[in-house]
Amino acid sequence: MCITWYPPSPPFEEAGPTSSVWRAYSDESRNYDTDMLQDQRGQVNILLVFAGLFSAVVSNFITASSSDFQPDYQRMSAVLLFDQINIQRALANGTSLNDITTSGTNPTAPFTPSSNGVLINGLWLTSLALSLVTAFFAILVDALYSHYLSPIPGQPQVRTHTQHFRYKGLIKWRLRACIGFLQLLLHLSLMTFMWGFALSTFVTNYHYPRADFVTGSQEYL
Repeated sequence: MCITWYPPSPPFEEAGPTSSVWRAYSDESRNYDTDMLQDQRGQVNILLVFAGLFSAVVSNFITASSSDFQPDYQRMSAVLLFDQINIQRALANGTSLNDITTSGTNPTAPFTPSSNGVLINGLWLTSLALSLVTAFFAILVDALYSHYLSPIPGQPQVRTHTQHFRYKGLIKWRLRACIGFLQLLLHLSLMTFMWGFALSTFVTNYHYPRADFVTGSQEYL
């Protein structure tokens, strides 16, 4: 344990602006603040890094799901080609056009995205928004901690009073509780993303037999 020695103050200056009392208080409070904020800043930095990486991952999923809001022209072309071949076969066999069953696909019809696609994309957008909000406020909290630990100019008494006011500000704004709230936001973002991912996986597996049917029809043709 290192003991710091402070020179004695001049007579009648024991509580003056340059007294050793203020120097000792300033040094001890700075050591306390450094130890106190080291763990909290570590939590904030972890939140900031994870929120940034997670936002990039969610953005890729949103970009990939953007195809759900556009017509699937490849599948539409395959269906129309299948209808055309059926019509040609029916005409070759002398079948009436009224007896031919078609898919009824209309390329010019207005496109309406599926409700599942809208829900999945909405969940992922919500997850991205929560993650970005977490990263934004984590940056503000980290900047506040940096300002809290920044050097204070002036005489020892002024530095001591300023440090005390800063400490009271931390207590008033409840930054420790704010960090816990940011962790909650990030957990909500992760759960929202996983909800959308699970729903997307279920929808994909649910439509898989239909995709097999279309592929099998094309192979038959």
